[in-house]
Amino acid sequence: MTLRPLGRSGLSIAPLVLGGNVFGWTADEKASFAVLDAFVAGGGNAIDTADMYSTWVPGHAGGGQSETVIGKWLKRRGRRDDVLIFTKVGMELGPDKKGLSQGRIRQAIDASLRRLGTDYVDLYQSHQDDESLPVTEPLEMYARLVEEGKIRAIGASNFSAPRLRAALEASASQGLPRYESLQPEYNLYARQGFEAELLPVVQAAGIGTIPYFGLASGFLTGKYRTAADLGKSVRGGSIGGKYFNDRGFALLTALDAVADRHAATLAQVALAWLMQAPGITAPIASATSAGQATELLAAAALRLTAADVQQLDQ
Repeated sequence: MTLRPLGRSGLSIAPLVLGGNVFGWTADEKASFAVLDAFVAGGGNAIDTADMYSTWVPGHAGGGQSETVIGKWLKRRGRRDDVLIFTKVGMELGPDKKGLSQGRIRQAIDASLRRLGTDYVDLYQSHQDDESLPVTEPLEMYARLVEEGKIRAIGASNFSAPRLRAALEASASQGLPRYESLQPEYNLYARQGFEAELLPVVQAAGIGTIPYFGLASGFLTGKYRTAADLGKSVRGGSIGGKYFNDRGFALLTALDAVADRHAATLAQVALAWLMQAPGITAPIASATSAGQATELLAAAALRLTAADVQQLDQ
């Protein structure tokens, strides 16, 4: 599988990043291990998680479940240097565990490394901007963590265009590490915010983009087409109100047509569209079974025509 450079980080990644949000949640340890094994066997090499996965689940207060599962998998596997581990800091884990202060980042990275059972993470991301602080506050701590060998590169997630631009300018003027990747919400349905505001910033700066919700929480797989379908998974409840509208159903119709022409699945088409989109390095998608992981990886071999892209765009 052809690897793509992630900004100027020195990291090269497959066209699909495996999302770890389901590990320890809708995928138990055994299922998670099977997904991870299949993803790597299929040519994938980058796994994205966060310290707060999965705080939204009853009994999971404090987060860390996903990182713990990945850490156990790494230990069982016995190899670390042929996979890239991406994790994040900044979301609230408790009253005194939130934001991007230097003390919080120091506390969080050490906890993440313990759970992951590793000495370093390849990409450490600000999970959301902390607008109570100057953009240089986290960057200064990230500089120390790079020097200590605990992180290799840094990324940003859920940043506005002005704050991302300000952070990049501060990095250049003050000799601080710069965000080499952006992780925004972006898919065939959710387009305006990234394309109008953030895409010009990442293209001008030459940073990578690894969008989340590449399959719109599963809606773009075609799994949810009627109200009765919403009960198929724990995520179904949030889908009806967001995607069940004329635009959402028109997208499914277009995906059906393109998928039929290529003998592909809707998920493969939706991911292939992202993989070919301007400014995108690799979308993030999660899987709860080995079969799903293999299916999603196959999107990298799917080449959409200009007519396919036009139909999806329209």
